[in-house]
Amino acid sequence: MISRGEIITQLKASLGDAVSGFKAADDADFQRHLDTALADFSTQRPRIGIGSFDLLTGQMADYPNCYAVPADFIQYRQMIWGAHGYMPWEPLYPGQLPRVARVDINDQQALTLSPAPTPQQLSVCGSRFSYHYLALHKVGTAAQTTVQSQDVPLLILRCQAEAMRELAMRNINKPVSMRDGLTGSPRNSTPAALYQALLDEFWKAGSS
Repeated sequence: MISRGEIITQLKASLGDAVSGFKAADDADFQRHLDTALADFSTQRPRIGIGSFDLLTGQMADYPNCYAVPADFIQYRQMIWGAHGYMPWEPLYPGQLPRVARVDINDQQALTLSPAPTPQQLSVCGSRFSYHYLALHKVGTAAQTTVQSQDVPLLILRCQAEAMRELAMRNINKPVSMRDGLTGSPRNSTPAALYQALLDEFWKAGSS
């Protein structure tokens, strides 16, 4: 795997003369570009996590039937809870299982089950609710990073687009030179034009 510092180094090298537009201490600008890029990257190279909570005791304070999600949660995928072998005509059949939806509570993401699980469902399926979710990729030390080595160019491409977006917002109309994250080919255009071209290339490359 690759570390955050190594990705930042590659990003700065790829930006060519455009790198001079970012002067924050401790590479704060490039750290921001990377953190923003990770959200889109994670939808293109899905990382699936497993979350769980206790249906009896895990509810958020003052919000019945709402449960906090992991810090790297992006999107709910499917429940693991609820497996059983009962037929609808059998006495222990738990009925239709609850629907799961994401909600925002005081700027915090949570999951809610509708309707709330019944005592029969808790008895048959258990009180520990487990589920799959789309998780945000992590970039830290080489051991902590979840981005595969072959996908680093795609991540850098999205970082480059974010850098161009910020330059464009500063009304910089003069052309800048850089090398794209996938092929290393020279690019020379205004930040706004490069932003759109890089973003289009990111979505195209990520879906292939």
